[in-house]
Amino acid sequence: MDAAFEQLGSRYIDESAALSPVSATWLGNHRFDDRLDDVGRETLERQAAFCRTYLGRIAHVPKSRLSRAHQIDRAMLEHTLQAELWHLEEFQEWAWNPMLYVRLAGNAIYHLMARDFAPLRKRLNSARHRLEQFPRLVQQIREVLDPRRVPEVHAETAIRQTPGIIGILENMVEPHADVLSTRDQVLLARALERAQAAVGVLRRWLENEVLPRAAGNFRVGCRLYDRKLAFVLQGTLARKEIRELAERELRRVRQEMYEIAARVYKGEHLRAGLPRRPSETRKRAIILACLEMAYRQAPDRRRIVAIAKQSLVRLTAFVRDADLVTVPPDPVEVIVMPEFRRGTTLAYCDSPGPLDAGQRTFYAIAPPPRDWTEPQVRSFLREYNLRSLHNLTVHEAMPGHFLQLAHANRYPSKLRAILASGVFIEGWAVYAERMMVDNGLFGGDPLMRLIVLKWYLRGIANAIIDQAVHAEEMTEDAAMRLMMDGTFQEQREAAGKWVRAQLTSAQLSTYFVGYLEHAGLRREVETARGTGFDLKKYHDGVLSFGSPPMQYVRTLMLAHVP
Repeated sequence: MDAAFEQLGSRYIDESAALSPVSATWLGNHRFDDRLDDVGRETLERQAAFCRTYLGRIAHVPKSRLSRAHQIDRAMLEHTLQAELWHLEEFQEWAWNPMLYVRLAGNAIYHLMARDFAPLRKRLNSARHRLEQFPRLVQQIREVLDPRRVPEVHAETAIRQTPGIIGILENMVEPHADVLSTRDQVLLARALERAQAAVGVLRRWLENEVLPRAAGNFRVGCRLYDRKLAFVLQGTLARKEIRELAERELRRVRQEMYEIAARVYKGEHLRAGLPRRPSETRKRAIILACLEMAYRQAPDRRRIVAIAKQSLVRLTAFVRDADLVTVPPDPVEVIVMPEFRRGTTLAYCDSPGPLDAGQRTFYAIAPPPRDWTEPQVRSFLREYNLRSLHNLTVHEAMPGHFLQLAHANRYPSKLRAILASGVFIEGWAVYAERMMVDNGLFGGDPLMRLIVLKWYLRGIANAIIDQAVHAEEMTEDAAMRLMMDGTFQEQREAAGKWVRAQLTSAQLSTYFVGYLEHAGLRREVETARGTGFDLKKYHDGVLSFGSPPMQYVRTLMLAHVP
């Protein structure tokens, strides 16, 4: 039965690629590199039918007759199909979020050109075929997207992102045209011209027709939010439980920050006395005074990527020297974030798809926008001071996303790698931040620990704002107060997170929930193994199962406890 399920999984991977050639390219299935996704209504119906077909096929594979590893893969595939069907038929983001299509158009070319999975000439010809299909894509977008359902903030963000598609063509395609034959250069030039014209049509339509008519509510509402959250978290915690845990943890972490800050403050102000029972206002002032010490070491705005590169080298050496976890040999590159992907987050880790394991990972960082005022840039650089940039690199790269996903791509089941849990992935990255300082990063520097705790407060606030925005009626003022007063975020960081909370739903909860699950499993295994607990073996063990939901990792890890 395991063999039968493996065949089913392989068929799923193979057949799903035809439904989204752009996603298939990222995954490493290159059979459809010359095709561009069809986003028309007929394809939406085919996608729903595909999900139902595979749900039916899974039902004929008895769980009890599978090995434990295949039982997990079966459950993950079933859950993914149910979630996809719900998104298609109930959530219907395809009808109201233009950002989906801007990203699709950008990724269609970016995924072909960013990695050397095939000769450049072949990838350029695939790009040319996709560019020739841009006019059809834009026409379909205009047919399926309903301007009346588009939230204004989504329309505005999509408009800002659209020029980034042209940037991909100008920076990643045009400079390499001379490797083609004369005939193919002519064909590519024509395709580029058609694609650029189509992108222009898309942007003008978004500006002149979608934005003026955009009347959608960015709040998805209780019913949709709770269902989406259940799909994302896979039923581990409900909304009210997350809120209670978050508010309790926020108070605890603020107290921990005060205790660290009080010691630093006394060291800096030898004659200063602190009250035995300080008020919350006094505690906050002491914390802010010590955070100011970290903010003084702000990076040059022009050197953020260069500093991140240096940080990656330094952190990789620390992880190896401290013997914390096995470091894979995969290449990783720090880059400036492509413009078409900006608008929702400062940085991300773009790992190769599981079928292209071993290719380069990109740790991308967005620089401060050129139209920001000097005070806005200063606020950004205070938030992303040198210690924060180190912590960003921990989260996105070493030993966060890059390292974890490189391990995950080595798991024998490619199906599991494709169906990865975002809660596991984000939770590991947040766990890695705390784990690094706990193991002596930068010699136990108390300001680094303060910065890491501040980042954890950000994750807690993310979870609160996520549900308060979409399932309640949290205002911008209330969200900004929580972020700036409650969790010490700078104005630019808080303003960006407010936009992100409007643009996304359920994802912002994964950091806090995922961390709780990783930290909880670590405590449980450490207790069970006692004096036999080895941190590196534990980390390698956790990462050896791919990126499944944490309840499955817990079962697998505790099965190995002697």
